[in-house]
Amino acid sequence: MKPLSLLLLLPALLACQSQNPYKAESNSLPPAPAQAAQQVDLSAYPAAPRDYGRYRNWSWLNRPAGSAWASTELIEQALSNALDQRGLRPARSDITADLKVSAELRQETRIRQVAEHYGSHYGHGRYGSDYGLWGSAPLVRTYEEEVIVVHIELFDGRDGQPVWRGSAQTLANGSQSERADALRDAIRQALAAYPPA
Repeated sequence: MKPLSLLLLLPALLACQSQNPYKAESNSLPPAPAQAAQQVDLSAYPAAPRDYGRYRNWSWLNRPAGSAWASTELIEQALSNALDQRGLRPARSDITADLKVSAELRQETRIRQVAEHYGSHYGHGRYGSDYGLWGSAPLVRTYEEEVIVVHIELFDGRDGQPVWRGSAQTLANGSQSERADALRDAIRQALAAYPPA
């Protein structure tokens, strides 16, 4: 090793020999306040899992508003039948319902695009060692569709906390009977994930 490099290395070696300026010390934790023994901080724990099996009946929180597309009676009947299929019965008027139901129907416009690929070729064959020329160009068509969106929300009857929500949509066209079938199908789709697994 060259003497010059040893002279340059010497300050680095001397720096390693110096005392560590940091000391390992800790202060003890202060004692807990006296009321801590009687008080439980529930925010420190996750919420208990909800027991959906205890929900047996329901009543309206907000009755759905009818429209030119579907009457209030049709919406209420379709939703009542769909809830009945989930094991939820309408509550008697003299008891507090396990669930409160809110439903809303909205008409919205959606944009749908459809791409169709048209192509042509020139030559003998498309595959293998034959020669040829191929090409295609997509034709994209854009459509505006009117849809009916169904939003359903369920709330706990005791504490009013939201329990579950779902939505689905259906095309807003057809005859009155086709619309009724589409509404029933949309409500069935909206409730398909209830109760959650």
